[in-house]
Amino acid sequence: MIRRSAGASIACALGIGLLAPNAASVHSSAHAQSADLVLCDRLAADPADPDKPADFRGIPDIAPSDVATAIKFCKVASATKVASVASRRALYELGRAYAANRQMPDAIGAYRKAADKGSTAAMVELGVLLANGSGAAKDEAEARKLFERAAQAGNPRGATNLAALSNSGGTPSDPAQARALLARGAETNPEAQFQLGLMYANGEGGPKDDVAARALFEKAAAQDHPGALEWAGAFAEAGRGGPEDRKAAKAYFERAEALGNENAKAALKRMDCSWMFKDKKGNYLTSLCN
Repeated sequence: MIRRSAGASIACALGIGLLAPNAASVHSSAHAQSADLVLCDRLAADPADPDKPADFRGIPDIAPSDVATAIKFCKVASATKVASVASRRALYELGRAYAANRQMPDAIGAYRKAADKGSTAAMVELGVLLANGSGAAKDEAEARKLFERAAQAGNPRGATNLAALSNSGGTPSDPAQARALLARGAETNPEAQFQLGLMYANGEGGPKDDVAARALFEKAAAQDHPGALEWAGAFAEAGRGGPEDRKAAKAYFERAEALGNENAKAALKRMDCSWMFKDKKGNYLTSLCN
């Protein structure tokens, strides 16, 4: 499956009513960038975008009530002569806003401009649309090139989508290549750590390694990655890749739930049950609750 933004599993949206900063806050936020860019970021920043300002959490899905406003501010921000990183980010966020409003030709145009300026997030989103034939003619060859560019630049979603993409003959891309590309970003990038951990956990692109997977999940969890928190909790609960630690598992699940992870919420409910049944290998089967 060609994956969209990793943050899509988080339920989060900010209303425009909360976005009335005074002059001082606008000038202090995002290093005194324009008010249009600040508001564009607040309404449409992608949590998985490497260009996203560190002080913005990002919006997994732009709220329907904010779409028109996001288009307005992002359009102005992308047209101003600002630094290249800020300009490409505004263009990418404009593309996200257009896509949320189902203006796909406009979204593709904005993504192309952002990708031309070096936005790896735009490369990934444009590649997804082309790979799936959404809003444009299906073009797996161009999608592959976009994913490769993003992956080579260190974007973990570029690497994972490259591994998932099938060529015209139906043969998957080399997962080992994706694993190697992800390893480059896993030193500091929590999304790369999480995605590489999944490959280790599932034995994709190389040998299965639960110990390495657990270490990567815990590393990304320390940076509040919701998916990694969930998987770190699951590994701790099952004693996979290390000792069983239900206390740590519950703590991981609670943090993931606070970030909107529904699987973690279900795991916490399950942990509150009095009895758990496992198979001979110690794998969880079912629970018996009072």
